[in-house]
Amino acid sequence: MDRMNFLSFLLLCLTSVAIGNKANKHKPWIETEYQGIVMENDNTVLLNPPLFALDKDAPLHYAGEICGFRVHNGPSGSGSVQFEAVVLDRSTGEGLVRSKEPLDCESQREHSFTIQAYDCGEGPDGVNSKKSHKATVHVRVNDVNEFSPVFVERRYEASVSEGRLFDRIVRVEALDADCSPQYSQICFYDIITPNVPFAIDNDGNIKNTEPLDSKRQRVHTFWVTAFDCGKNRAQADAQVVVTVKPSCKPGWIGWTKRVEYTPGSGSIPLFPSLHLETCEETVWNIQATVELQTGHIGKGCDRDSYSDRSVRRLCGAVRGEVDLLPPPSPAANWTSALPTLPSSDSSLIFSFNGSNHVAVVPDSVVSALSGDHFTLQLWMRRGGANIQPATTQTRGSRKEEETIVCSTVRNDDSFSHYSLSVHGCRLSLFYWPDVSAARPVKFLWKLEQVCDSEWHHLSLSVQFPSVTLYVDGVTFDPALIHDNGAIPNPAPRQRMFIGACWEPEEKQKEILNNTIPEGKDSVKYVGSYHGLLSGVTVRPGSVEPHSVVECLYACREGLDFGDLETLGSGMKVHVNPSQSVLVLEGDDIESFNRAVQQVTYRNSLRFATPGVRPLKLTTSLRCFNEESCLSLKQLEGYLVVLQPDAPQISLSGVGPHLARPAPEFEGPRGVPLFPELRIVCSLSHAVNTAAQGMEGGALMSDAVAHTLDGCEVQPLGEELNPEREELLVDMDVVRERGLEIINTTAYIAITGAESISVYEDVLRSVRYRLAKGSARFERRFRLSCSEMNGRYTSNELTLEVNFLHSLDSLYHPSHLLASQQQFLHPSHHAGELSGHTLPNPHRNSVVPGAATVIIMVCVGFLVVMVILGVFRIRSIHRRGEGARGGAKEGSSQWDDSALTIIVNPMESYESRMGISADTEGEGEEDEEVAESPDDASDDQRIIIKKEGRDGNARRY
Repeated sequence: MDRMNFLSFLLLCLTSVAIGNKANKHKPWIETEYQGIVMENDNTVLLNPPLFALDKDAPLHYAGEICGFRVHNGPSGSGSVQFEAVVLDRSTGEGLVRSKEPLDCESQREHSFTIQAYDCGEGPDGVNSKKSHKATVHVRVNDVNEFSPVFVERRYEASVSEGRLFDRIVRVEALDADCSPQYSQICFYDIITPNVPFAIDNDGNIKNTEPLDSKRQRVHTFWVTAFDCGKNRAQADAQVVVTVKPSCKPGWIGWTKRVEYTPGSGSIPLFPSLHLETCEETVWNIQATVELQTGHIGKGCDRDSYSDRSVRRLCGAVRGEVDLLPPPSPAANWTSALPTLPSSDSSLIFSFNGSNHVAVVPDSVVSALSGDHFTLQLWMRRGGANIQPATTQTRGSRKEEETIVCSTVRNDDSFSHYSLSVHGCRLSLFYWPDVSAARPVKFLWKLEQVCDSEWHHLSLSVQFPSVTLYVDGVTFDPALIHDNGAIPNPAPRQRMFIGACWEPEEKQKEILNNTIPEGKDSVKYVGSYHGLLSGVTVRPGSVEPHSVVECLYACREGLDFGDLETLGSGMKVHVNPSQSVLVLEGDDIESFNRAVQQVTYRNSLRFATPGVRPLKLTTSLRCFNEESCLSLKQLEGYLVVLQPDAPQISLSGVGPHLARPAPEFEGPRGVPLFPELRIVCSLSHAVNTAAQGMEGGALMSDAVAHTLDGCEVQPLGEELNPEREELLVDMDVVRERGLEIINTTAYIAITGAESISVYEDVLRSVRYRLAKGSARFERRFRLSCSEMNGRYTSNELTLEVNFLHSLDSLYHPSHLLASQQQFLHPSHHAGELSGHTLPNPHRNSVVPGAATVIIMVCVGFLVVMVILGVFRIRSIHRRGEGARGGAKEGSSQWDDSALTIIVNPMESYESRMGISADTEGEGEEDEEVAESPDDASDDQRIIIKKEGRDGNARRY
């Protein structure tokens, strides 16, 4: 019975357990939020509170046990990927959260995700398992001090003024790549270079601990390092360079007193490193004036590469101008009484003293200048040779007008009158189109160029009633003034004066020697000019185009601004017409400094005139506090234009000897001297495109490369005898090319700017002609050429001309003619004059006339030498026989029977012509030349010839 009860009870218990396992009534429970920490480069997460999942079905097997945790995405959507949760104890529900791989704080410092627990269900297969609610897990990655500080810059530079203490000179900065404030912050900096007068704070600010002295040490260099809060030191230290500036003095820094310019280099900056130091003074206006002084270069600047006439040809100016102040000559004697001054170019400068220097142009010249269309051009410099700065005239001190040109010309049946005058800083043209009918008109210009005591070119184009004035190639408009005052009517008479104007006809007296005689009040002029004039010309007819005037007289050098587009706001640039003054104005120092560095010097000439051009820089500042505004002194320097590469002009293809029969020179056309002349210039360069921007540069920049401006043929020795000889030139070629020629007995000069090929054609046409019967035997000529106003010259080519006379045409004594025929061998005639140009030699030998005189002298000398030689030999022979006395009869003695003295009458001519004449053909026989001590200086030889084997001498 008891056994049956026990079995029943056991069965009941088993049944109860089976029924209980199938009843999983409760869900697991976890906290709603967890905070986790994980160390960088680790994967175990420490949660607060710890991860435990509870189930009320415990202690039932399966239903009360926790089988696992599930991780779901958080707000970032990446938590389920990076983390996982595992169960450590199923019965207690303890769990562990870990990352699948080590975390990097620098990549992501915080992570969030959700976690959910689930039980084991009703059996081992997890049937009917239950899940807890989702809990949020926040994981923070704790930083590890794995990075060291790194400086932003490896080198820090600063400049400070001497003698002061600064709170901060420069600030250094280092960064740390760690993610936490503890390790990413720089806790302190340190100067690791010992014994330096500097200190650094924890923020990296460096200051000086004592006043600095630039004389004791100009540059201080030291090293600094940085530490983060984890005490990691910087990977690399930083270098600090502190430059100590001298005590601040306001002014320009970087001024170079000497600037060099190489011709042909276009434009160069004058002040590439110049900047203004104001010592922290606040200024609101800056003005700088740069002056380039070129008054001593030619006529105001670099224009003197060619003469005025050559420049007119190169620029394509209209021809036909009449020179009113030509060089004094018998044909132009009205300038002979005027004093002249030297000029750097070929033009002539005339001085007018304001009293008795006047040039009266002859009526024959004035008559060619009629018409109301003309162009008057001149170079002018007020004040004379000893120039004084122009002074401002006080009110009430009026001086009379100074007349430059005064002219009355005939126009068909009427007369017109005009005068060009200066008064103070005004230029006026008084024009009267018809002195008997129309009223006069005065054109007035107010110009600073008239009174600045510098060279200026004036070009006045009159097409009445239109008048155009060009000053240095720049146009100026006039103000028209109708003069209604009392004007004395010019007499209807044709005349022109330079340097003054005449008084009315009733007071006009006779002019003596083109000047006003001193001490004679009877001859007076009105408005005498005081200054210098040059190149005064008048060309009737149409006026010059503006482009030609710019090319003629625009300055080839000057100041310019590099790039106007680089100007900052508020900056202004002004350049005067002659490009000698440049003004900069602005209100910002930085922009002003950049603008000053853009000021350039330009010279469009390939062969620029070398020399020194003084430079000046004047600066004025305006400050808010005018009382304490800075004052800067004027800076002075100079620009040196270096010597340009000289062109090598080579003349070749001529001579050195030219021999022709005399009858050819006596022909009507003579003989050409340089038929195969070649002229070569070794310098060749491309067009300077940088010079095209300057006024006139486009027409002149490439014209100077291969252009000659003069050649001269000069007879050496005595001048040409116009009755017996002359030099001829093809005048058609000269006129066609517009060249000028001067043909005198001393030289023949061809001038004018033209190409090398033109000069070759002209020089090849130069011929030399002799009068018939001229007893001349030779003549020497020298040829040379030049360019750039004679600055560069060619080699001197010397030509010796020999005139070949026939023997039959000259008178010779019979014995002299026989002597000549004895020494002249027909087979050697062609070789005797090698090096000469001989036309068709004939059997009748043609001997230079100079040989005739030589032969006569040599024959006479021969007779004397033969007599002296025989007498001397016999005397020596007798003394020898007396001294020997008892000598044997068979002893050898000197046999003088074979001695022959031969004087070659052609030898002196051949040696003078540089010819080695072979008198007896090839050297089949030995020659011994014995020189007598008595006539060693004579051009004669004693020739002893022995006959081959027998040893007997042969006489020739």
